[in-house]
Amino acid sequence: MAVRTAGPADAAALATLAAATFRLACPPQTTEAAIAEFLRDVLSEARFGEYLSDPAKLVLVAEQDGLAVGYTLLVFGEPSDPDVAGALGIRPTVELSKCYVRAEAHGAGTASALMAATLEAAGERGAAGAWLGVNEQNARAIRFYEKHGFATVGRKRFLLGGVYENDFTLERAL
Repeated sequence: MAVRTAGPADAAALATLAAATFRLACPPQTTEAAIAEFLRDVLSEARFGEYLSDPAKLVLVAEQDGLAVGYTLLVFGEPSDPDVAGALGIRPTVELSKCYVRAEAHGAGTASALMAATLEAAGERGAAGAWLGVNEQNARAIRFYEKHGFATVGRKRFLLGGVYENDFTLERAL
């Protein structure tokens, strides 16, 4: 398994990977229509093209035997959500906006290797802390983030399919 920085040629593969992994993090009540809308509006090939060309964003991809099995998206800069900004205690900060691994790669160390590379890249770009939002019902993800040094510092809301979901805001020093 290898982790590398994604480039413009990876946009289609990242959108395919996002379509295979996004629903794994959704609360049970999330509708297929809401998932489809989010994939279309936030995780499409065109949107990944935008993320990959934005200097304030960094996408890393984990590959196994030439197949993209996981990815992360970092967003550098101050958070726009006032609840998040008020909860964070470490500056400068970076948001770990996306962190997804294919279900068949769970438990194989892929997510841990991807997380380590992502946090290292964040530190190399000058961040002193990292934060993320995770749905309050996603116990598996919360355990994973806590294992990697993140701690709950607040709460925020996340709009998915016209419904506000409740997220924990987690933070860690780099």
